[in-house]
Amino acid sequence: MSERHDRIVQRLTAAARQAMQQALGVDADPDVRETSDPRFGDYQINGVLPLAKSLKKNPRELANQVLGALDTGGMCLAPEIAGPGFINLRLDPAWVAAEVARRTTDTARMGLGPAEQPQSVVIDFSSPNVAKRMHVGHLRSTIIGDALARTLRFLGHRVVGDNHIGDWGTQFGILIWAWKHHADPANLEADPIGELERLYKLGSEQAKGDPAIAEATRAELARLQQGDADNLALWHRFVAISRAEAERIYHRLGVAFDTWHGESFYNDALPGVVEELKAKGLARQSQGAMAVFFPEETGMAEQPFLVQKSDGAFLYSTTDIATLQHRREAYQPDRIIYVVDVRQSLHFKQLFTTARMLGMDAVDLEHVGFGMMLGADGRPFKTREGGTITLEALLDEAEERVLPIVREKWPNASDAEQREIASAVGIGAVKYADLSQNLATDYKFEWDKLLAFDGNTGPYLLYTLVRTRAILRENEARFGEAFVPSGEPLTLVMDQEKELAKELLRFGDVLDRVGRLSRPHMLCEYLFGLARKTNPFYAACPVLRAETDALRRSRLTLCAATAQTLAIGLSCLNIPTVERM
Repeated sequence: MSERHDRIVQRLTAAARQAMQQALGVDADPDVRETSDPRFGDYQINGVLPLAKSLKKNPRELANQVLGALDTGGMCLAPEIAGPGFINLRLDPAWVAAEVARRTTDTARMGLGPAEQPQSVVIDFSSPNVAKRMHVGHLRSTIIGDALARTLRFLGHRVVGDNHIGDWGTQFGILIWAWKHHADPANLEADPIGELERLYKLGSEQAKGDPAIAEATRAELARLQQGDADNLALWHRFVAISRAEAERIYHRLGVAFDTWHGESFYNDALPGVVEELKAKGLARQSQGAMAVFFPEETGMAEQPFLVQKSDGAFLYSTTDIATLQHRREAYQPDRIIYVVDVRQSLHFKQLFTTARMLGMDAVDLEHVGFGMMLGADGRPFKTREGGTITLEALLDEAEERVLPIVREKWPNASDAEQREIASAVGIGAVKYADLSQNLATDYKFEWDKLLAFDGNTGPYLLYTLVRTRAILRENEARFGEAFVPSGEPLTLVMDQEKELAKELLRFGDVLDRVGRLSRPHMLCEYLFGLARKTNPFYAACPVLRAETDALRRSRLTLCAATAQTLAIGLSCLNIPTVERM
């Protein structure tokens, strides 16, 4: 068989599919899943029932035939038929003991090879606007997109992370006018991004109250769009100030991008986009504007996709089509993922439909929508005064809330060391609290819950990792040798170590699922489940006080495998780790 040997579901699926072909002469989906109840084994083949229905045959008889042809290559004990035709599979403890030992010798990847068919993937995420501080609303897109990029890279895919910043449009006419009339050099020196925010707010207010000023801001925008040297120089300055500010926040989050192609990058291509849509009969005039109209079967016949205003100005939709065309030509992607909140769902449905109408069927287009971050009261997350909370203020508060705990536990550490630990734990807790949520739903941001050292939190996972690594260090101190996994099969005596070993082997399938479905919370669920199986293992299975050296080394292997798996998983989520807590 050519199946992956490091992904259990893949391997069992291949074995079950081969058995169904051999026994029944059909190529069908075996639908292999992990069981929800351990009484029914570890995995279950569910595909016999729908197959029996389509063939109009008795499902238990078909299951018996499949069972006779099933060869799991030593992975499982004798399979059992349950209910009307489910096939239950239990992993062979001897195979589990050998497989965990084998994987643990690969300290970098826990034995997980890269994807068999690597893809080229573009991920569009974060995308703040120029001349504004990043606020809490940018957190979700930034860390979700980053986690997906890291997970897909670990799986062996070629990933381009693109920060599609908002660096073009009407706001720059206002900002340029305000700069020319109200710029304060001292403010600019002390707080560049703050001065840009002040100027934009001032310009907006004055333009709303004075038609002459509103007209003047439009004239400044027109000069910028026509290539006026002075206005272009100001625009470049605004972009540079904004990028420097954003880079500072990204550095704290540990996030980086491969490209920063903002809206301005595609400006020259926009007229051609509209002309192509018109030439292909996809766009036509409507009340003076130009719009794409969709067939009835799309469900959007009454919702045209505007691509040019009646005054000739282009829209986000036009830029997004040009962006798609550029990405297709520059990266030959198999998949493009947009990490943008769910309120933009209609926009992306229209964009993707337009792309298919333009002939971009070869690229999988995916909108990873997410809900809002809410305050503990269930309302949009705001300051006490009702203002927007900056992302920097949120990260500062996370660090300051953890810092007193760190100082209490390690009073002899330097202030820099204490702050480094507080930053890692605090920012990691904020990230994990967000990533562990089901994406599509809103969630409540509650400091006490996300900073807790028990439950499904970042600090709990970091504590489990620190504790596991501490056992490995203590072994070295006590026995005079660093533990190095030998690859020898484990000795699994207690139920707790057997369960932990089986949980470790699920890692590859979980990562594949996260990469395929773009759902980071599945990785969080797995890591939390692994931690919950680790602590009972410590309680029931003495490691350094094991009865024999062989048993001690076996349990040390489990500790090493757990530490490696947690570290890889947290790295995919980009949650920083610490050596002590």
